[in-house]
Amino acid sequence: MTAVPETGLDDASKRTPEPELDPEGRGKAERYTVFAFVFIPLLALAAAVPVAWGWGLTMTDVAIGVVFYLISGLGITVGYHRHFTHGSFKANRGLRIALGVAGSLAIQGSVIKWVADHRRHHKYADAEGDPHSPWRFGDDWRSVAKGLYYAHMAWLYLDEERTSPKRFAPDLLKDKDIRLVDKLFVPLVVVSLGGPALIGGLVTMSWWGALTAFFWAGLVRVALLHHVTWSINSICHTIGEENFEVRDRSRNVWWLAIPSFGESWHNLHHADPTCARHGVLKGQIDISARVIWTFEKLGWATKVRWPNAERLEAKRVSA
Repeated sequence: MTAVPETGLDDASKRTPEPELDPEGRGKAERYTVFAFVFIPLLALAAAVPVAWGWGLTMTDVAIGVVFYLISGLGITVGYHRHFTHGSFKANRGLRIALGVAGSLAIQGSVIKWVADHRRHHKYADAEGDPHSPWRFGDDWRSVAKGLYYAHMAWLYLDEERTSPKRFAPDLLKDKDIRLVDKLFVPLVVVSLGGPALIGGLVTMSWWGALTAFFWAGLVRVALLHHVTWSINSICHTIGEENFEVRDRSRNVWWLAIPSFGESWHNLHHADPTCARHGVLKGQIDISARVIWTFEKLGWATKVRWPNAERLEAKRVSA
């Protein structure tokens, strides 16, 4: 298996000490800030659903949206993240190409750019050089709010230090199949947005059906998946539980586990980045790990890096 650069365990020389927490002061401010940042937009979307149901939203739109969410979301978590970024398993050529295409349908950037940015994040997590740490502006509630916005989405266009693919993703640059998938990103964006509209129009045999499918299964689906993925960058580095020792502020956020397909068990991931399973403790649902397990059983994935009990125990936080 080709060596994957910049994906080892956290380097102590690249870290800064974590500041002491003030559970009575800053802790509450952080929770309220996160609540406002995340739940208010979701409540607005939830309120729109019953208003639109029946005339602007149908079960056809929901079904198409769910299918595209699963394909593109797992393309990000299993493909872009666990396979291409961290080398958690080796995929045969067909699966490797399919994962690259599926991840591109999430419209979060081309595969090489996404991988380079994420490897850079791991190298400098929550320290200078991290492209999207929520702690870059300080620890008071105003700084946390600003940092959450930056880590969530603003870094995509405000990050002054552009990630070098030659440094962080040279293995992908040498892969002709992945280079082709990377070049086809714009056409795949058209497929991701136009596909639901085409299917919706054909199923309902109407332009209205095409329009509503485009809106809900295209635009809304992409926006929802974006925010779930970005929440791993922002929320999972701000609040949550620490079950394993890390040199950054990555945490587990249980209520994001299902929509993120297991990515929100982020604390273990930063403790052991190449592990194919992130939810390793009892009750931690990890859909992406189950998908990788299925690929392994089918013979499409090999050399899967499943959790090592001794390695995990050595990193457990003392009760």
